Amino acid sequence: MNNTLSNTSIKCVRDTSVTAVVFPCLYSILFIVALILNSLAAWIFFNIPSTSTFVVYLKNVVVADLLMTLTIPVRVLSDAGVGFWQLRAFHCRYSAVLFYITMYISILLLGLISLDRYLKIVKPFGKCSLQRVRVGQILSAAVWVIMLSLALPNVILSDQPPAVSRGKLKCSSMKSKAGLLWHEGFNYFCQVVFWGTLALMAVCYTFISKKVYESYKASKSRSHAASRRTKAKVFVVVGVFFICFAPFHFARVPYTLTQTRNTAGQCQAQNALYIAKETTLWLSATNVCLDPLIYVFLCKVFRKRLTATLCRKPLHHSMESPTATSTQLEMSQVALSTRLPHNGMP
Repeated sequence: MNNTLSNTSIKCVRDTSVTAVVFPCLYSILFIVALILNSLAAWIFFNIPSTSTFVVYLKNVVVADLLMTLTIPVRVLSDAGVGFWQLRAFHCRYSAVLFYITMYISILLLGLISLDRYLKIVKPFGKCSLQRVRVGQILSAAVWVIMLSLALPNVILSDQPPAVSRGKLKCSSMKSKAGLLWHEGFNYFCQVVFWGTLALMAVCYTFISKKVYESYKASKSRSHAASRRTKAKVFVVVGVFFICFAPFHFARVPYTLTQTRNTAGQCQAQNALYIAKETTLWLSATNVCLDPLIYVFLCKVFRKRLTATLCRKPLHHSMESPTATSTQLEMSQVALSTRLPHNGMP
């Protein structure tokens, strides 16, 4: 049975005439931009004290994005066919696994960030246990440990002799029968992770938007402007998340089934799904460049430190909390405006 699965995976010759040229170029550009942005983000964030769960989660996202970025050069060389088949085998067994797992770690952490922001708006004057820094550190560590543990069998069970055909190697040919089954099951689990996180983000940001709008409306000040601003935040964060990751998760399950099931008679469909998977995967990978933009959008202290760094100006300390989010600051301004007379006088 094991040999049957392996042989099935190599009967269809994969058409890489486009992917071997286009995607290495696209990933090379992505790597350069992502390395610059995430290195700068890491330098700024690790000069900010971890005094809130918000910063703890953002720091972990930076680490996940940096690790994912560092796997890109191996993918570029592997896809371009540079080097021996051993490089492709290394990519299949180790580098690709790290690429995928850091992507899902980042997804889960963005979900925790959304929940954290929601709790800070709902309970601005009282902390629940999920808002404690220690709890944030434990949850972050749990995400890393669980996801890495679930990914480890993909490494261990890729233990078959690589089946090289016409100088090319399919990653699925290195997996044992148990490895193929685990690979398929893990993909289903990742689908749950993504769609569950997307639903959580949509709910959290919808309530945040509603809360800020209601606060502005109650204070009788700039309610329409507040509505536009908070709706923009919902659209940018959730919209970017959906645009980057949703297409890949539509394409991934059918592609995985062509790897793990007997579909030798559908070679044209396999190649089409392969190209669709590679295209949407690159789109997902662009998130490592977009996450730093979300840091600027959500974290005011990050924005200030970035501006000071780029302009080479000293950062002036203010009375604002070093870990306050943009939404929290909006809420505090609304609370202040409700205490002031509405006669146009300061």
